[in-house]
Amino acid sequence: MKSLTLLSLPIVLAGCAALPPTVPAGSEVTLALLETTDLHGHVASYDYYKLAPDPSLGLERTAALIRAARAQYANTVLLDNGDTIQGTALADYQAVVAPVPCSETLGIYKVFNALGYDGGGIGNHDFNYGLAYLNQVTGSRFDVDGVDPRRSGCAGPNFPLVLSNVISVKSGQPLFKPYAILDKAVQATGPDGKPVRATVKVGIIGFTPPTIMTWDKRHLEGKVSTIGVREAAERYVPEMRAKGADIVVAISHGGLDDSPYTLTLENGSWQIARVPGVDALLIGHSHQVFPNAASTVAQFDLPGVDKARGTVHGVPTVMAGVWGKHLGVVKLQLRREGGKWVVDKSRTMVEARTIDPARADAAVPALVAAEHEATIRYVKTPIGTTDFRMSTYFADVGDTSAIQVVNQAQAAYLADYVKANQPALAGLPVLSMASPFKTGSNGGKDFTDVPAGAIALNNAADLYLYPNSLVGVKVDGAGLKAWLEKAAGRFNTIDPRRSDAQELVDTAFPGFNFDMATDARLQYEIDVTQPSGSRIARLRWQGRDIDPRQEFLVATNNYRAAGGGAFPGLDGSRTVVNAPDNNRDVLISYVKQHKDLRRAANGTARSWRFARVATQGPVVFHSAPGKVDLAREVGLANVRELRADDGGGKGLALYAIDLSR
Repeated sequence: MKSLTLLSLPIVLAGCAALPPTVPAGSEVTLALLETTDLHGHVASYDYYKLAPDPSLGLERTAALIRAARAQYANTVLLDNGDTIQGTALADYQAVVAPVPCSETLGIYKVFNALGYDGGGIGNHDFNYGLAYLNQVTGSRFDVDGVDPRRSGCAGPNFPLVLSNVISVKSGQPLFKPYAILDKAVQATGPDGKPVRATVKVGIIGFTPPTIMTWDKRHLEGKVSTIGVREAAERYVPEMRAKGADIVVAISHGGLDDSPYTLTLENGSWQIARVPGVDALLIGHSHQVFPNAASTVAQFDLPGVDKARGTVHGVPTVMAGVWGKHLGVVKLQLRREGGKWVVDKSRTMVEARTIDPARADAAVPALVAAEHEATIRYVKTPIGTTDFRMSTYFADVGDTSAIQVVNQAQAAYLADYVKANQPALAGLPVLSMASPFKTGSNGGKDFTDVPAGAIALNNAADLYLYPNSLVGVKVDGAGLKAWLEKAAGRFNTIDPRRSDAQELVDTAFPGFNFDMATDARLQYEIDVTQPSGSRIARLRWQGRDIDPRQEFLVATNNYRAAGGGAFPGLDGSRTVVNAPDNNRDVLISYVKQHKDLRRAANGTARSWRFARVATQGPVVFHSAPGKVDLAREVGLANVRELRADDGGGKGLALYAIDLSR
């Protein structure tokens, strides 16, 4: 026995020498999880549609927050939540126009590598360009039909991407690694207050909305399938723990929803937080900021959700908004107990930090300078033509030249969407509401004005100013009338008996709330002699008075559908479609498809007119000077210019409209 013990002793000693120093019980370490989410290709702080810098967004500004957080915390783990590779003209350029070669890293991943990301997840929009492209740019080796093995193992991110609930039909295995365990070297503090070098095994697991199978059916059907997010978490989290993960971080590209659970639940993060073993939750997809004590978003007022502290069922949770406007920070305090790191929940801190428009990381745009310049050249190229001028100079008095094509695009998209995905709604008539976003509130140049001729991608931003997402709502005839009544609040009440000049437009009512239909089947009048709320007259559908109970589907945007503008009944409860695409992209696709826009087909439809009334004095409004000929072109013979300078100092002229004509 002695000889056996002696022979084995050197082996034991050698093994001990190779092990890292034991971390004393009672040691502590502060570990900060940093999250970006829904970047949607916004690397540079630049709007490719307006062809102008935009300091309100972009990874180049988030990077400044990342550096500041690393200066604050010695130990950080930087993770991305997904919806990363799609969403800007730069992203489209690299995917479709001039596809990035296998040997080159996609622009946004190039920046991620430079910033030292530790891991990432996959969002629904990351599938938008198809599996072959996703396989290539993520440096993966998908075993799925339709992916060329020769396009596998290409240049990609220098960190693991994880996704647990998307399965290859061919292999029966997860498309990406379902999880990864990162050995994170940290600087801890021993119980004696002295520094201790240690390692924390950080497990990361990813989830994406199972509804990708509907949204990207053409790319995914027959190639991949999905499992429920809760089932994926319940399967893999215990496995991660068994393999030594000290903490488990769920990267869930979904918001919060306490609806009855299904395998296709889109926003499953509320359910994931209930799975034992999850220490932190990084969420996204909803484009919201969490925590946010002042938020009125319904998903943050669910049972078990603390929107002030940033917890869901007690799990620290963060959502870092959209487009790099925020950085999510989850500070975890870990204590060494029983040979393991344990999270001290009482000392957890969660916050979403807002970027500073004045602070950017100059190194970031330099990394994608060539791609950036090529994209600018790309967005200047035509996507279609128009034989008429699309403007909002006279949108307040009936010109629909810049609004009809938006409504046509939205209505066509919604009709196709429900036919493919929600056939129970396909029998309802589809309308669309759009508004004139630029109506002179900032002066004579603050109008949409797309000249006749070529239409380029950047013109789409002039026609649709805001980056909203398309939403479909179901309303009845009474709800439709209430919607139009609210929009008619754009106008002051006109007294026909007054002999002095009366202002037609209430400038306190934003132009972007003046929703209007441009569908010949729908007709109505706005009687500005009546008080607000009682102005819509002769409301008809296909020549007949609308039944208050008749149902319609209306295409609009997420802002309006969720309560923006305080339109009656539009509080989110009537939403039946949350489309995966934004309104501007829907418009661009429509123009590309139809190519040649003609005034007769795309610029003259009017659903509304002012109720005719003779007034003793002039009814006036303001627009850019010298545009009377344009008013005549669009059929507004009752408009005349009174003064080229209205005296307001904003470069506007004073016009009059004869409401009796």
